[in-house]
Amino acid sequence: MSSATNEIKRSHISAMGYGFVEQELLPEGKDEYYLRNMQIRNGISYRKLSAYEIEALVRNRNTSDDWNNILVSDAFNPELVKNCKFFGLVRIGKLEPYCLEFSDLKVPVGLYNSTIISCDFGDNVVIDNVNYMSHYIIGTEVIVVNVNELVTTSHAKFGNGIIKENEDESVRIWMELCNENGGRKVIPFNGMLAGDAYLWTKYRDDNELLEKLKEFTEEKFDNKRGYYGKVGDRTVIKNCNIVKDVWIGADAYLKGANKLKNLTINSGPEGKSQIGEGCEMVNGVMGYGCRAFYGVKAVRFIMASHSQLKYGARLINSYLGNNATISCCEVLNSLIFPAHEQHHNNSFLCASLVMGQSNIAAGATIGSNHNSRSADGEMIAGRGFWPGLCVSLKHNSIFASYTILAKGDYPAELNIPIPFSLVSNDVTRDQLIIMPGYWFMYNMYALERNAWKYIDRDKRTERIQHLEYDYLAPDSINEIFASLKLFKKYTGKAFLKNKNAASKFSEEEMINKGHELLEASDPVIDTLEILVDCIENSNRKVKILKVSKAYHLFKSLIEYYAATELLKYAQTSTKPLVEVIKEMNLKTEREDWINMGGQLVPLSEVAQIISDVKTGVLNGWDDLHNRYTQQGLNYHQQKLNHALASLQEMSGIDIKTANEETIRTLFEKAVETKRWMVKGIYTSREKDYTSAFRKMMYDTQEEMDAVVGKLEDNSFIQQQNEELQKFEEAVAALTIQKLRIKTV
Repeated sequence: MSSATNEIKRSHISAMGYGFVEQELLPEGKDEYYLRNMQIRNGISYRKLSAYEIEALVRNRNTSDDWNNILVSDAFNPELVKNCKFFGLVRIGKLEPYCLEFSDLKVPVGLYNSTIISCDFGDNVVIDNVNYMSHYIIGTEVIVVNVNELVTTSHAKFGNGIIKENEDESVRIWMELCNENGGRKVIPFNGMLAGDAYLWTKYRDDNELLEKLKEFTEEKFDNKRGYYGKVGDRTVIKNCNIVKDVWIGADAYLKGANKLKNLTINSGPEGKSQIGEGCEMVNGVMGYGCRAFYGVKAVRFIMASHSQLKYGARLINSYLGNNATISCCEVLNSLIFPAHEQHHNNSFLCASLVMGQSNIAAGATIGSNHNSRSADGEMIAGRGFWPGLCVSLKHNSIFASYTILAKGDYPAELNIPIPFSLVSNDVTRDQLIIMPGYWFMYNMYALERNAWKYIDRDKRTERIQHLEYDYLAPDSINEIFASLKLFKKYTGKAFLKNKNAASKFSEEEMINKGHELLEASDPVIDTLEILVDCIENSNRKVKILKVSKAYHLFKSLIEYYAATELLKYAQTSTKPLVEVIKEMNLKTEREDWINMGGQLVPLSEVAQIISDVKTGVLNGWDDLHNRYTQQGLNYHQQKLNHALASLQEMSGIDIKTANEETIRTLFEKAVETKRWMVKGIYTSREKDYTSAFRKMMYDTQEEMDAVVGKLEDNSFIQQQNEELQKFEEAVAALTIQKLRIKTV
């Protein structure tokens, strides 16, 4: 039973600033400063105070339990230390009569009006009105003003899920990703990549792998007590309340935070991190170039580099990938791959794996997972997931790449296997509608622009994982193949059902009939009601629209994918294409691929990674990250293999034995597809300029031009036209010089 009163311990004032690490926990022959001394890398030589300096410090209303424990550099100026209380061993670097200025803040160098316990300072720091500062190593030209607490404990872990010597396992911090029940929990650590989190959350039935990943984490950090907190060079901390057990890199900016506890804040010239007013962040890691502003709440989290939390966002038990932004809304128990956007105060995302390049609109409720007997539901969304305004989903649900959901309350679990689809809930007819290929037919501008902007906004300096932003890639192409089979099956079934004969035919016969109808573009298809099953967990109809158009579109995309990858490869060689093709070492079968944190990896390679982790070939996180990098270097060749294997499976073209006419035709079709895409980009954007309901806001065309700009001046459309011209020129050059046949 707990005590009815607070337990206040009393000790002699002489103990203040000493005994940071309990004697029994110190290695033999070591004192409490041995780790602190290892951490100091500023190169400053410290000495004891002179009698004159002590006199000046006392005159300036400073106190110390022992002036012999105040060490300073040769360029120390005691007149720049006023009204401070010192306890324990304190080391102070150069103090010169300068002002340091950052943004609108301008303050004099020196230590003023602060209580300082066992800290080290670099050159020309500003410490002013820090009510309680203990066990920190402060860099050069650091500014710390108006802070209530800046404290490190002897068992500080700085956001890493480790336990220190003599601590119980129960104090370990876990991140409960993808599921609220903790069944996919991982140990957070500084440097964790989205691929690491995916590997750890996905293969939960492999206990040997899970144990190895735990060992990797424990070996990355030691369990010694006594590490000091750090504030890196040129970092500014002002007007904050509590900063406890926080490791802060260089060039960071912290202003007005309420509480920062048990964190690593990576920051430096490669990415300056910032935390702003009203933020409360506990048990987490911020990557380089991260920002958190205006009332953010984050608990048990990782923010990968160059991600942002803004305007009251709540991030709890979640991993946020690189170059992602969450504003206002609430995200719980989720693993989010790079390039994610989620704004607006009423968006909610819970217990989800979101595979990047995603955009969660206002009012989206992705977390109604209590339709089971426990809080154990999940949602998986492929790349490019885009639920519209006020979408409400049920767990468990799965969505293929580039699924867009129309506004609506979806009453049952969904399994959408068809990529690039618009999914809508037809309340009037009580049915679910799927329109495959919607992005290409009606929203090409957004599809192409999103692919461009993710590349443009990728600010990572350390690109360990090769992130795929192209919408046509092994994951989406494999989903297209699965969709083609579905189109055949359900078209054949609908046709035979229309003849009252569906029950007499096998699935294979249905597929064959559907293939026959679709290949012939038979007009009868448009008269059929094509229904699919195993898509929604309900008894109502699930209807696919525009099947014939989508079928031929998907086939042309496979050919375009193969042609563009072949073109990229051919451009790396000076030899004729026919010779380049002969030298290719190609796999003939299309492989399954995994989206491993935004990096696409063949399933066979993932299996090899797992095997190498378990057998010790990969013996730590650094080894695993090096494997990611190597896999990224192999990606373009593997993607080419996949593209050409896809072409062979779809059209029967074996590129190794294909004649020049066949290859020329392939490139001709690719040029036509590219032209169609660029025209679609223009057409889909043109609607925003010609719609009567858009134009009614303006009295004149000139007013509209002034507000939204002219369509012909759209820089992205101009860029796409230029890329089309380059593509045409590249194909022409290839066919003339390398294929040695006529130009397109």
